[in-house]
Amino acid sequence: MSEQNKLRVGCVVMAAGNAERFGENKLAAVVSGKTLIARALDAVPAEKLAAVCVVTQYDEVEALAKRYGFRCVRNDRPQDGLSRTVRLGTETLGGMCDAIAYLVSDQPLLRRESVAALVDFYRAHPSSIVGAGHGGKRGNPCIFPAKYFPELCALTGDTGGSAVIRKHEGELLLFEIGKEELTDVDTRESLERLGK
Repeated sequence: MSEQNKLRVGCVVMAAGNAERFGENKLAAVVSGKTLIARALDAVPAEKLAAVCVVTQYDEVEALAKRYGFRCVRNDRPQDGLSRTVRLGTETLGGMCDAIAYLVSDQPLLRRESVAALVDFYRAHPSSIVGAGHGGKRGNPCIFPAKYFPELCALTGDTGGSAVIRKHEGELLLFEIGKEELTDVDTRESLERLGK
């Protein structure tokens, strides 16, 4: 087995937000017959990953994650913002992974094949931060090597990996995926634009 293939890449699925702009638990919203959270879990290429952790505040998300065979961590203080979700996921997987992909749960058009290709791309560039992007614009998911775990765990408030990337712009490599795959659903209007 090559050194690249020995790299243990984990995945944190971030599914704990209060979705205040949406008005209710948007993870239960349906796009083309499937909920946002089911679409997010479907996009995880588990066969390429050492471990998958879903961080959530919702019972129904925990139950679904278990059906997929993923471990689940409860975020008991979602009001602390995105940083707490990032920290809980990083602390859960950090000791067993050389890198972690952070996957948001509101990109319903993200394809499993694209995430798998992103992981392969990271394995070829294991010292870099790797992010999915289109036309030079970064989106999600992003993969961080272990050397960034302390910074990710030190985040506070409603900030995520973007704050770490801003401090290390020179270390970022983008992996091109379809523009539509980067579309996120923040409001009911954005969901309606995708077409139920």
